[in-house]
Amino acid sequence: QEKLVESGGGLVQPGGSLRLSCAASGRTFSNYGMGWFRQAPGKEREFVAAINWSGGNTYYADSVKGRFTISRDNAKNTVYLQMNSLKPEDTAVYYCAAIESGFYYKDYEYDYWGQGTQVTVSA
Repeated sequence: QEKLVESGGGLVQPGGSLRLSCAASGRTFSNYGMGWFRQAPGKEREFVAAINWSGGNTYYADSVKGRFTISRDNAKNTVYLQMNSLKPEDTAVYYCAAIESGFYYKDYEYDYWGQGTQVTVSA
């Protein structure tokens, strides 16, 4: 079983950057694809980015393409989300999740979830 813990959230000004990290405690991290989702107040949880088990394939929501980069380090059991050119509409709780198989864009396909980290983009 994978336990996921996110970190790196905080308050940042528009145009700024943050890097989120998600550390996994299980022994089989490299068996899983990993995804980042976010949920803003009053809105449904939405897909942000995903990466396959090897890191060879990545997927992004149109709203973050070109600004966010997902990566992973299997030796450290960690996945990252580098967020640049942040906008107020990026404000949300960000969750990482692990998927053994399935459609990366759909949250119900994921097997394990972290507790979330708050990202606030405001002047």
